[in-house]
Amino acid sequence: MRGVLPHAWSVVLALLMLGPALGRGFVLTYDMVWVPDLVLRADFLGLASGLPRAVPSDAVVAVLDEAVPGELLQKLVLLAALVGAGTGAAHLLGTLPLSGRLVAVSVYQWNPLVVERLLIGHWPVLLGYAALPWIVVAARAWRRTGRLPVSLCVLLPAASLSASAGVAAAVVLVAVAATRRPAHLVRVVALAAAANAPWFVAGILHAANATTTGSGAEAFALADEGSIPAPVAALTLGGIWNSEVVPDARAGLLGWVATVTLLVLAAAGARRWWRATERRDAVALVAVWGLGFVLAVSTWAAPDAAGWLFSTVPGAGLFRDGARVLVLCAPLLVVLVAHGTEPALRVLAPEAGSRAVFAPVLVVLPVVLLPGALLGAGGRLGAVDFPGSYAAARAATGTGAAQGSVAGDLVSLPLSSYRQPSWNDDRKVLDPVWRYLPRNYVASDELVVAGTTLPGEDPRVADVRRALALGTPEERAAALAAEGIGVVVTDTTAVGEAPEVAGRVLLDGALRVVAVDDPSAPVRRRTWDVGMGAAWAAFVGCLATGLVLVAARRGRTRANPGQDRERCYGVPPTRRASRGNQQHCDSDRDDGRGRRRWRGRDRGTRQQPDGSA
Repeated sequence: MRGVLPHAWSVVLALLMLGPALGRGFVLTYDMVWVPDLVLRADFLGLASGLPRAVPSDAVVAVLDEAVPGELLQKLVLLAALVGAGTGAAHLLGTLPLSGRLVAVSVYQWNPLVVERLLIGHWPVLLGYAALPWIVVAARAWRRTGRLPVSLCVLLPAASLSASAGVAAAVVLVAVAATRRPAHLVRVVALAAAANAPWFVAGILHAANATTTGSGAEAFALADEGSIPAPVAALTLGGIWNSEVVPDARAGLLGWVATVTLLVLAAAGARRWWRATERRDAVALVAVWGLGFVLAVSTWAAPDAAGWLFSTVPGAGLFRDGARVLVLCAPLLVVLVAHGTEPALRVLAPEAGSRAVFAPVLVVLPVVLLPGALLGAGGRLGAVDFPGSYAAARAATGTGAAQGSVAGDLVSLPLSSYRQPSWNDDRKVLDPVWRYLPRNYVASDELVVAGTTLPGEDPRVADVRRALALGTPEERAAALAAEGIGVVVTDTTAVGEAPEVAGRVLLDGALRVVAVDDPSAPVRRRTWDVGMGAAWAAFVGCLATGLVLVAARRGRTRANPGQDRERCYGVPPTRRASRGNQQHCDSDRDDGRGRRRWRGRDRGTRQQPDGSA
């Protein structure tokens, strides 16, 4: 029961949070755009002109939905992110009493960061967030044993489907797994680099355009939540810049109650956790928390300095979304709150019998204090079907024999990033045309935040915008063809200017599809192909390493069924063999404080699992 209840509670929370989003259809909200069949193309491999914001997530989805329908795959991913987060928190705190583990599930899975990232559509961030507790446990085992856990070969790629999530996963891995042994440190860094290779190499290839406007720093900075100042909100994983996705409860009295409650529980558990945890692990989690908190708060405290950094240093814009880096603060917060559960119960219920009443109260308290996350965030998440015009446009622009004469890339008009279609219950969503139609595309990367337009970085978008500004449909068509555009799709129901472009009309309806004659062939950069080929090989190699390790270890087990599996961690093999240093370590036992218990020590020298005396 102790092992089953946290998992069951996590599943219940996931079902309560998603609610109608698990119905028939697709969940389309802000940056989350899933389609029935995502076709793998150059844009998703990091070879497009725009920054690789959806690398490698779109490529991974395009491969997986060949085996699993896109509609089902999306629901499985969302459930995996939520349940993986809750069960990971319970796994991280496996030695605590059941009440503490259940509270950990609630706090890690039901908080403003999770519901806000769900509403804004950052599902790769949620996957990375869910993987962090599992990475901590596996990285700790790697440091202690010197053997690479197979799970890390899957966890790291799954946690690195977006750049910011990959950076967070790499930071946690290095902080927890690294030792003073250079060879081990190299292996740790190499694994993190392989898992993050696709977006990292693509970012290097786009370095000339990898700076963002300084004005975006303030727009995306950590923000206040009602009367709660941004730094205080950050302590409980709140403070997202987009006020439209902030649950109403966070801006009112319940927000203050939730903040104070969590901070009191964390304070109550701090000393208990520090004393019960191996110093190496404790320092790692504190360092990771400090990095995340400082990065987040700095966007609020010094937006001008942050803006200068983002506009000057290529790639620094990864951290302009101040609240997103708070994923680094989550592991420490949850372990402190979980360790504070028992002291809180002793105060609330001095008699052991009454704890059966107060323990469930603490478990459900995060849900009660954030009711806006219930049932699809109060109805703001729901599943819908694409209208028939999308399937018709896909058929008209496909690459089959009937449409073989349609060449070139696609541009969607109006040339803006987001739509708010009535068929999506008026929810804002990134233009679905780009992913639904099976062509490389030029997508607007301008953003409008609080009435301020933030320019994009893709130079090709600027060229297309100039072409559309020409005087006649024929001139626009010729200029677009020179830029390699062969298909113009106009959403006639969307708000915004959509200049007419001359060409063959393939479809005329809610989506109007025009084929432009004689588009220029796309420019191929062979160095980019080679670079991204190597990056994808590293990413796939990370997963393949796990399969090789499984096969090798199973082979050794079959060959030596009676082999003594106990190892003396942290002691070089040559020293283990020496007569004066014969040690026998109980590799699977723990003293309850995160330290291995030794069955023997050499001449009074006590060695910790990381090899330090």
